[in-house]
Amino acid sequence: MKRSNSIQQISDLSLVWDFVIVGGGATGLGAAVDAASRGYKVALLEQADFTKSTSSRSTKLVHGGVRYLAQGDVAMVIEALHERGLMRKNAPHLVKDQRFIIGNYRWWEKPFYTIGLTLYDLLAAKRAFGASLPLSRKRVVAEIPQIATKGLRGGVVYHDGQFDDSRMAVNLAQTATEQGAACANYVQVTGLTKNAEGKIDGVDVCDMLSGKTCHLKTKSVINATGIFVDELMQMDNEQNDRMVRPSQGIHLVVDRSFLGGDTAIMIPKTSDGRVLFGVPWHGKVVLGTTDTPLDEFTLEPRALDEEIEFILRTAGTYLAKQPSRSDVLSVFAGLRPLAAPRKSADAKKTKEISRSHKIMISDSGLLTITGGKWTTYRRMAEDAINKAAAIAGLPRKKCVTKNLHIHGHKKTTDRESFSYVYGSDYEKILQLQNENPAMSKKIHPSYEYTAAEVVWAVRHEMAQTVEDVLARRFRLLFLDARAAIEAAPNVASLMAKELGENHEWEQLQIQIFVEIANGYLIE
Repeated sequence: MKRSNSIQQISDLSLVWDFVIVGGGATGLGAAVDAASRGYKVALLEQADFTKSTSSRSTKLVHGGVRYLAQGDVAMVIEALHERGLMRKNAPHLVKDQRFIIGNYRWWEKPFYTIGLTLYDLLAAKRAFGASLPLSRKRVVAEIPQIATKGLRGGVVYHDGQFDDSRMAVNLAQTATEQGAACANYVQVTGLTKNAEGKIDGVDVCDMLSGKTCHLKTKSVINATGIFVDELMQMDNEQNDRMVRPSQGIHLVVDRSFLGGDTAIMIPKTSDGRVLFGVPWHGKVVLGTTDTPLDEFTLEPRALDEEIEFILRTAGTYLAKQPSRSDVLSVFAGLRPLAAPRKSADAKKTKEISRSHKIMISDSGLLTITGGKWTTYRRMAEDAINKAAAIAGLPRKKCVTKNLHIHGHKKTTDRESFSYVYGSDYEKILQLQNENPAMSKKIHPSYEYTAAEVVWAVRHEMAQTVEDVLARRFRLLFLDARAAIEAAPNVASLMAKELGENHEWEQLQIQIFVEIANGYLIE
């Protein structure tokens, strides 16, 4: 997957695309895979890097949504559990079974959660990951050695999926490209054009790296820009009302010793009525999340002090050792593009806003899709392409993504090393190291990432900046922000050589990255 190839395709003015998909997060990439695999001509454009915004900042879960079951949204849970199974089948190198335990501190909790989670398993049917079972106090402590034991009566174990969101996005972009789509990051849509009937027939775009502009002719435009959907809708029609209400969720990353094992902890009801997770991920533990209504939209949201303190305090209540600010290796925040009700007394209560996706069609034919979550990305894409194809009058073609293997597809049980995320590509990275011993050198002494992986990210994963590599190809910024800052000069040097850039580019890249990374540190 080379960016230069996609840019060349996009720049071909003789082409008329069936779909131009705007947005390179879970929804847009899923739509590109769906449309391209049906045989449509597809261009996907992302103004920054793939999953730069919301889709890289999840809790790293592939799940049906236990709390949605508690809210009575059974249909949504069934759909998500079905899609969870398809994700594991089609991307087994990235999606794995994760054991979760709910610690029980009151007499009624064990039977209550056992019954509820057994229903969760029944709804998953043949795609269940494992059986939910009541556990003794001794067994709970054996699986989560650092769980708070005062008053602990036992627990209930259940199973859900765990994955790496940005790595999934890279593989989706590669899959879409292999199916014939042109996918490009750092390409911004600057305008929409319409025919005499007022229907959209093209988009004006700008390559943010070269500054070059061009016009793409298309039969359909799909707005999958997440928290920025309103901007494209208003580009289409200035009179459009906003349809997204942002909600911020933050996560704190701490050392794995705070759980002491490989089993995750789920806190079903925090002081504000939400759910909190402690999930093992790439040798660390992710604690989150929050749900804070905001009015601002930004590519780099920042965690609020009250959110940080809430997670530290809540996690500390259920863990033997309470994490402090100094224990936090990285803090990352993301904005959820919730499809808020237009007029409702509950519009400001983001936990009550539906997580199901919504599709809106404008008079010009612009299709906007918003809401949803990573687990249901494939179903969202199928719905969007079905609708967009019908509106554009395109030949009807059957969706094939239920059985489409995602790039890198490889069944694996060894996840001790980060290298598992590459799936079937890892052999090619090892080949780079074997051909040149210098490629085996680590970019940071405390982590396993090698020079070969930086080169691979540039050559085959469209990494264009130091941030692309350290935040979304390696995930080091999300795991250990200080280490990421220390690794930046090595990454910049390797990328400059690969991209043919000069020393000034290197220094600017380091400066830009350090400014971003400082926002992942707690002062």
